[in-house]
Amino acid sequence: AIPIPEKFSRTVFSHSLHSLSLWGINEQSLFPFPFSPRFHPCLHLQFCKKPSMSNPSSSWIAQFKPGDRVEISPHDRRFRGSWYAGTVVRREAKNTNRYVVEYNQLYEDESGEKLLQETLDWIQLRPPPPPPEKKVQFKFGDEVEAFYSDGWWEGALTAEHSGGKFAVFLRGFEEQIVFEEKDLRLPVQWVKGKWEPRFEQVQREKENSNCSKEVMKFTQGMQVEVLTDEDGLKGAWFAATIIEPSGEDKYLIEYKTLTNDDDTEFLREDIRACNIRPCPPEIIVVDGFKVMDEVDAYYNEGWWVGVIAKVLINCNYVVNFIEYDEKITFNQADLRPHQDWLNDKWVVPSDV
Repeated sequence: AIPIPEKFSRTVFSHSLHSLSLWGINEQSLFPFPFSPRFHPCLHLQFCKKPSMSNPSSSWIAQFKPGDRVEISPHDRRFRGSWYAGTVVRREAKNTNRYVVEYNQLYEDESGEKLLQETLDWIQLRPPPPPPEKKVQFKFGDEVEAFYSDGWWEGALTAEHSGGKFAVFLRGFEEQIVFEEKDLRLPVQWVKGKWEPRFEQVQREKENSNCSKEVMKFTQGMQVEVLTDEDGLKGAWFAATIIEPSGEDKYLIEYKTLTNDDDTEFLREDIRACNIRPCPPEIIVVDGFKVMDEVDAYYNEGWWVGVIAKVLINCNYVVNFIEYDEKITFNQADLRPHQDWLNDKWVVPSDV
């Protein structure tokens, strides 16, 4: 699950509408969706239309036909974080996006006489990933998928051994196992018909790129967002204020939503400049989000990158946090379009 910062106390702010009423603005006219009282450091006003129940999302949906080879993310929670080879048997019904699939190496029972079949949503299926364009140089700390127990399981590379072997900690088994290089691959994700690197790979490349070049200078009192080095919180952005420079390419910042252990004052930390960025500009979402849209979700006092997995009624969405393999429901008031700070300018993923 997405971690809750243990050393931080949660600070919830009330969002006052009294001053807005002085301008003739009321809650219903400003927020046509159910209003969330949490204060957002960089508030993004978003408006949505009621989704069509017959077609809740007009976004891209993968189409499969009988006989297609696929990789399957099993429905059983015990297999979370794994992909198994299989074949599409048929579509469940003509106007649905659910498919009957048959596993290549999983059986209905211990006799091993009949291959297991399941009916799954299209989002749990994908084509087999293509081979890498160039030889992969695995290294300590890499997020990988390892072929184990007839499927590909996610894990982290923890050590390099002689003879081209690597130790990998498999999260699903909570066990470290040694694999040959041929049984490892880098994780990828199937997004709108294209193969893309997993979030943690992209994030690492961005961090390495940002920290290997001259970064933006910040001034005292500037409102920013920062990445913390705290274990379990990497990838989330937290609102903060620049207090002062604290060394070469470092700044002392004060969080706006995280407090110290005894909850007496806002937490202060020294943060590298490459892990600081301005607050993203507002993007007004008029028509709501669609399945597979990349978003930031406000959760546990920070903004976490996720992907819209399902559109619900009343401007609610199921968001898939790929790095943590967790799905959580959010109201649109707690979501914003994802943007990246690249080369001192803001870009949306589709522009990269």
